[in-house]
Amino acid sequence: MPKLQGFEFWSCTLRGARHVVAPMVDQSELAWRLLSRRHGAQLCYTPMLHAQVFVRDANYRKENLYCEVCPEDRPLIVQFCANDPEVFVQAALLAQDYCDAIDLNLGCPQMIAKRGHYGAFLQEEWDLLQRMITLAHEKLSVPVTCKIRVFPEIDKTVRYAQMLERAGCQLLTVHGRTKEQKGPQAGPASWEHIRAVRKAVSIPVFANGNIQCLRDVERCLQDTGVQGVMSAEGNLHNPALFEGSSPAVWELAEEYLDLVRQHPCPLSYVRAHLFKLWHHTLQVHQHLREDLAKAKTLEDTAAVSQALRLQCQEDMSRQEGEKPSGGLPFFHWICQPYVRPGPQEGSKENSPARSKRALEEEGDHPEVLSKNKQKKKLRNPNKTFDPSLKPKYAKCDQCGNPKGNRCVFNLCRGCCKKRAFRESADCPGHGLLFKTKLEKSQAWKGDQPRLQEPPLPGPSGPGSLPEVLGSAVA
Repeated sequence: MPKLQGFEFWSCTLRGARHVVAPMVDQSELAWRLLSRRHGAQLCYTPMLHAQVFVRDANYRKENLYCEVCPEDRPLIVQFCANDPEVFVQAALLAQDYCDAIDLNLGCPQMIAKRGHYGAFLQEEWDLLQRMITLAHEKLSVPVTCKIRVFPEIDKTVRYAQMLERAGCQLLTVHGRTKEQKGPQAGPASWEHIRAVRKAVSIPVFANGNIQCLRDVERCLQDTGVQGVMSAEGNLHNPALFEGSSPAVWELAEEYLDLVRQHPCPLSYVRAHLFKLWHHTLQVHQHLREDLAKAKTLEDTAAVSQALRLQCQEDMSRQEGEKPSGGLPFFHWICQPYVRPGPQEGSKENSPARSKRALEEEGDHPEVLSKNKQKKKLRNPNKTFDPSLKPKYAKCDQCGNPKGNRCVFNLCRGCCKKRAFRESADCPGHGLLFKTKLEKSQAWKGDQPRLQEPPLPGPSGPGSLPEVLGSAVA
């Protein structure tokens, strides 16, 4: 069949999807996608996959895509992060038979994306992105799409979107935040940027950002004119967001656990989902937070979820006729959005929010530890967090990681390996012997006897064809 493009692809292949579940690392796995589809989601993305690992590692392909073929899980878009056109296309070719489109991640703002040089940290490299999208558009049998973040300037964001469209992008998801807007500094997404992109391109556009309930979805569709709305964090706290309902948390938690039994996934994914679903309840019954964190099996996790349900049912019987506390729109046992504190909230005198480390190092309370460090202290009572007692390591001359004590280049292993390979040198400290192996290879080639080519048969004389045939007859 011919490859559909643009609005024809959105209306036919994606069935005009308006309610979209975002690609979420370790969170948008098959069981969660199926749960979301049961409750109003019309299109889902896989978690972000690393193109280079997907190409070289058969187990990675099997664990993340090949073993999860499910007829109910369509339409489906597979998302990759990549920074090399050939690698991106190789990965996409391996995945295209298991999905309806391939998405290039140009929106991840995390530090791991900066170190790996992918996601939102490619948004200034337009020539590279144009080559990646064009090659994928030419080689793949399914459409290629992109998920981007905006620039501070609306006009640059529009030109960015138009460049991707010209390169061959058939659908664009626009997250209305810059790459600097993340974590506690996220702030609201700019629908103005999204609206400008929608007006400037002739391909379908999905909006991402500021979606906490179905009312936000409808308002976003009306204000921006986009074809669909994508939700990430709102979906994690209430997977029934797109059907406009707010059920009891335990109903969705138990439904999700049943799906996990049918479609297994790592326990860390399950715990993370339950922490999101039970977020507000765990603020009230904090003694069960540690039990959930320490759960080692799926049944242990289900038991903690059941204990939370019993606690909620007791709270329900005691709070009849009362109003929700803590500024929540519903009682804590009801699925509802979690609103992140803004950049100026959560601190005194409206000063910028301070980091955990700054809070720990205040002179008035030097003994205060973050929750994460308290957990480490419980596991290892002898552990110390005093910077003066930590061992000092010499740093790599290039990247700042600890260098090898016996490295001849004064580098860490990763940097040493690159330099030794480039210069055909040895580093006994890291066990890298490129020079030695090269010399051995050249010596072995020099010791091999050269094979002499047989003389070509001439018209007459020794070795001629008539003489050879004559001797054979004799």
